[in-house]
Amino acid sequence: MANDRQSRTARRKQLQEQKKSQKKPIWKKVLLSLLIVCIVGGLGVGGVFAFYISGAPDLDKSLLSVPASTKVYDKDKELIADLGTEKRTKISYNDIPQKLEDAVLATEDVRFFDHMGIDLKRIGGAVIANVTDGFGAEGASTITQQVVKGFFLSTDKKLERKVQEQWLAIKLDSEYSKEAILEMYLNKIYYGAGAYGVATAAEVYFGKTDLNELTLPEIALLAGLPQRPSAYDPFVNPDLAKERMNTVLNLMVMHDKISEEEADEARQVDVASLLTDGNPDQSTYSAFLQQVQKEVDEKLGINIYNEGVEVYTTLDQDAQKHVEFLLSGSEDSPIRFPDEDLQAALTVLDTKTGAIRAIGGGRNHDTGFNYATQGGNQPGSTFKPIIDYGPAIEYLNWSTYTQLKDEPYENNGVTIGNAYANYFGWVTMRTALAKSINVPAVKTLEEVGFSNAQKFAENLGIEFSDEGFMLTDAIGGAATEVTPLTLAGAYRPFGNEGIYNEPYAVTKVVFGNNREEDLKPEPKAVMADHTAYMVTDMLKTAMTSQGTGSVANVSGLPIAGKTGSTNLEGVETGSPDYWMSGYTTNYTIAAWTGYGKNKIIPTDGADISKLLFKHTMEHISQNIETPDFVKPSSVVEVTVEKGSNPAKLPSEYTPDSEKITELFVKGHEPKESSEKYDQLDPVTALEATYDEENEVINVTWEYDTDSERPVSFEVNAGQVDSSSLTTLTTTKDMQVEIGNVDKGATYTIEVFVVSDANEENISEPVYVTVEVPEEQEEEPEEEQENEDEQNGEGQQPGNGNGNGNGNGNGDNGNGNGNGDGNENPDDGNGGNEDDQQNPPDNDDGENEDEGDILDDIIPGSDDSTEQPEASLPFRHMSKNELINKIVA
Repeated sequence: MANDRQSRTARRKQLQEQKKSQKKPIWKKVLLSLLIVCIVGGLGVGGVFAFYISGAPDLDKSLLSVPASTKVYDKDKELIADLGTEKRTKISYNDIPQKLEDAVLATEDVRFFDHMGIDLKRIGGAVIANVTDGFGAEGASTITQQVVKGFFLSTDKKLERKVQEQWLAIKLDSEYSKEAILEMYLNKIYYGAGAYGVATAAEVYFGKTDLNELTLPEIALLAGLPQRPSAYDPFVNPDLAKERMNTVLNLMVMHDKISEEEADEARQVDVASLLTDGNPDQSTYSAFLQQVQKEVDEKLGINIYNEGVEVYTTLDQDAQKHVEFLLSGSEDSPIRFPDEDLQAALTVLDTKTGAIRAIGGGRNHDTGFNYATQGGNQPGSTFKPIIDYGPAIEYLNWSTYTQLKDEPYENNGVTIGNAYANYFGWVTMRTALAKSINVPAVKTLEEVGFSNAQKFAENLGIEFSDEGFMLTDAIGGAATEVTPLTLAGAYRPFGNEGIYNEPYAVTKVVFGNNREEDLKPEPKAVMADHTAYMVTDMLKTAMTSQGTGSVANVSGLPIAGKTGSTNLEGVETGSPDYWMSGYTTNYTIAAWTGYGKNKIIPTDGADISKLLFKHTMEHISQNIETPDFVKPSSVVEVTVEKGSNPAKLPSEYTPDSEKITELFVKGHEPKESSEKYDQLDPVTALEATYDEENEVINVTWEYDTDSERPVSFEVNAGQVDSSSLTTLTTTKDMQVEIGNVDKGATYTIEVFVVSDANEENISEPVYVTVEVPEEQEEEPEEEQENEDEQNGEGQQPGNGNGNGNGNGNGDNGNGNGNGDGNENPDDGNGGNEDDQQNPPDNDDGENEDEGDILDDIIPGSDDSTEQPEASLPFRHMSKNELINKIVA
């Protein structure tokens, strides 16, 4: 290596001597350069270029020795990072291995040692590209120009800046050796993963502090990174890094730096095998800074690690620190992870603006891969508001009441099942979303149509795969994948009256000349305010005990949110991904947990995404007011009758238990009233007949019953001359029997139909009258010869003993058949006393009248004396039946 170093030094000295012998006065070089620039630029007016050059900054040599740093500020303009002071190990030219130099020059500037700071051949090619494809289509920057751009200028593609860059490159080339310029470049350039300069990059990616220990594949990998360090980061995108490495190897072969055999051997190496276990950058802000770099690069073409600029961001330091604390799984964290491999990530946005307040890129974010912003996973049921129900309200004017049937369902051979083991039948859209029922979601997507659903989702920042839109996108189970950042961005407009801002981390960039670039995205309306509010109201239900998100709810905060999980083919239980996305009027959060591969999450890890959401939202919402979502005038609340389909207004008879209040798009609310609970029809064929044998009134009627409107029948009755009717019974039968009626009376009977669900819903009454006939006196039988004698003595014992004992019926014991007029006591024992005083004679009663016997046995059977009901224990028996009973 020493000999190699000496040969390189000798070669450099020889080049320098040649350069001195050929050196022209600086003023001639400047004139020549101006002429070249004028020709290349296609402009004939040298004064324009002279004007541009006059505004170029001085070539301050002090800036070349200390690379300009980029300062990053949070939302309150407090410094969070000075990128120029981090991870930079300086080297000298002599520390650079020959193969590393060859790889860099073959990739970035193959004629570096031959041009004067600008490469005329490359400029010519760029001019052609710019003429055909527009200015800025292709660059012609040499390594010298990149040094100038990195130390002194911005990286925008304006003509003025390009002219100044070329002018300063020529000056730099004339004042510094090629070796010094290459040294500046390799110390300044950003290699990704927070590494500044090639020496630091070697340590970060490969764990090597001596550049001479680098292998050819490692050298090729490093040489390819500066062009797009974030995209080619091998920790993040190993496949892209491998492609870039192979490109560098091909260029080295093309320019005779290595042989094809060497290149082919290097191509066989797996990139992952070259890397250290992880990116040692474990800064609290590393995940957020990755997003900052990405935005600035995409919008301005600036690599913040190479530029001396000020970057103003949206970061909330307190929120970021709390997110990292939760992801750490430390002992004092409220979240416990089942193992070290389970990953988690989340993003916090400002609901009103879309500003990113915090990014949790992963647990102990040290791999370089940002799970919050990179890659992606199936979103599961968190997709339902975006793909199904949001578009249904937006394009079909559905209400939150809209009825959807949950039932076994198959479409084109695809069977849609629920997480539940059963089906719910008809449900409202609110219930379908809150309970995350799959079949109604798929049916809704079919009603909305794929094109409408895709348009709605794309307006929210969702990008679909090349496989196209699929039916299973309805439940987030197709090829479409999202990150927490994308999902949070898609949810935020629901909480912001339908206004979308692309999530952003950078508000502005200030350059060294005080020029500012505002990077805040413009807001745009992507849905009607009624759509946003109605989806929000349903998602608020999802956060209660009626939905799937109750674990993530924060008491006292008006929160709308949705859970999600995915399936693994061939596995019946468990999920490889769990999601929780939701928002308040202040913040929007999307959280994900998974292994980043097809592996089922243990049961004790199923709620982690919900808990991340809950604890983050709870922390950042402390000590600030969180107002509720405001219902716009385009939404109306309407009370409708449950089960009506389409929705109908309740009637005055609809039970309160059958009423429900839901949201409707104004102008699309129901106007028609339901007839389901209208006043009940009266009974028909009401009849009442008197049964003389049983001495009862039989009442019957007819009614058409309906299982959906269960009813009962109220029967009232009373004599026609009474002032009111008495309720006798309420029955499910269509007949009743009325006993204990008065002979000779006329009764009015009234029957109502009464709703079981609403006792105030009563039909019109139907009446019927029935007459109870008078008691018929029996014709007297022929008198017996000894009738007078028997009656005169009045000593028949039967009445006194028969009914006077213990039954309270003895009052009339001696009142029957006492023809001698003897008085009997009034109390219940009178019969016994009379029997004792007047013992019965020995008359066997063979000639006694049967009616008199019956009267003696049943006090009060004489129709002339009205008896209470309790005195008629045998009132339903005929006299013949009673005689037979007595004889027996």
